[in-house]
Amino acid sequence: MDAITFDQRAAVADAAPDPAKLDAFVGKMLGDLGAAFIVPLVRIGDELGLYAALAGAGPVTPAALARLAGAQERLVREWLSAHAAAGYVEYDAATGRFAMTPEQAMVFARPDSPVFMLGHFELAYANALDTPKVARAFRERGGRGAGYHGRCPCLFSGIERCFRPGYATHLVESWLPALDGVAAKLERGASVADVGCGHGASAVLMAKAFPRSRIAGFDYHEGSVAFARAAAARAGVSANTAFEAAGASDFPGAGYDLVACFDALHDMGDPVGTARHVRSALAPDGTFMVVEPRSADRLEDNFNPVGRMYYAASTMICTPVALDQAADGPALGAQAGPARLEAVLREAGFSRVRVATETPFNMVIEAKP
Repeated sequence: MDAITFDQRAAVADAAPDPAKLDAFVGKMLGDLGAAFIVPLVRIGDELGLYAALAGAGPVTPAALARLAGAQERLVREWLSAHAAAGYVEYDAATGRFAMTPEQAMVFARPDSPVFMLGHFELAYANALDTPKVARAFRERGGRGAGYHGRCPCLFSGIERCFRPGYATHLVESWLPALDGVAAKLERGASVADVGCGHGASAVLMAKAFPRSRIAGFDYHEGSVAFARAAAARAGVSANTAFEAAGASDFPGAGYDLVACFDALHDMGDPVGTARHVRSALAPDGTFMVVEPRSADRLEDNFNPVGRMYYAASTMICTPVALDQAADGPALGAQAGPARLEAVLREAGFSRVRVATETPFNMVIEAKP
């Protein structure tokens, strides 16, 4: 398709809008703005424990919820009103009470729920806080991005809380069994590396499920490594876990039966170099498990609610993080697609690559030497 000229752009801008299309588009904008405006309210409710209190109390007045949470009643009333207007909580006009449905509670008040989403809101909040840093990266053509080391602390906790429900639901039950012979090795006792382990959610889950296996977690962010160690101690798996600050392309050890990379390969400045190092660290019959955000290969096939969220997160987090590590690197982004990821793995020397299983949010790729 030919490039649009300046005159053509001016003609489009000056054209009379279709009233029905304009009304629909403005309606969409109002919905988007309402969602954006409520992000800080969700963070406040998360921090103050308002969701847990509301879910546990049943229908309550704003005054009663304020007492339960130790908060100011007038602000709690406004907070509840905004949530009811958004459809996030229920309101009974006859009694003036607010309540949560079981479905709303699963999203906002049940951390063990597979659809618990407060971590997603924490990520959205972190992105807003980090906007100046990412905007600076936009302006620095040919320069660095915005790496994890300079980001706000709630980005890291948000990432962990965002991904943990999916890992808890799928990792042990379906993802690992989908890999050729891996679950049996883990049952017997295997050597595992979790590369880019973050706060250690995936490593702790594997350590608890397979106590005979030893899980080594590596991440270049020191704060995340410290958090992972504490999380392993709280979960009672310190004996078969170890966490170390190390880069994805030079983490120590060899002969691993399984190397896993959870939602992180696309963040790497040099994903081919990372995959090549993984291959060298694997046992001859070892497996590289790459968990990535689910995506299609063509841009237009990712135009859906999940793709929309992932592209936005990739613009704010994944792509600037990768560019900060390698300004001229590929910066795969969170919607790289299976074909491009397979090409990365094959370039690194893996001979067998396949998508082993998928969920609405993730795809699990198995790579063998």
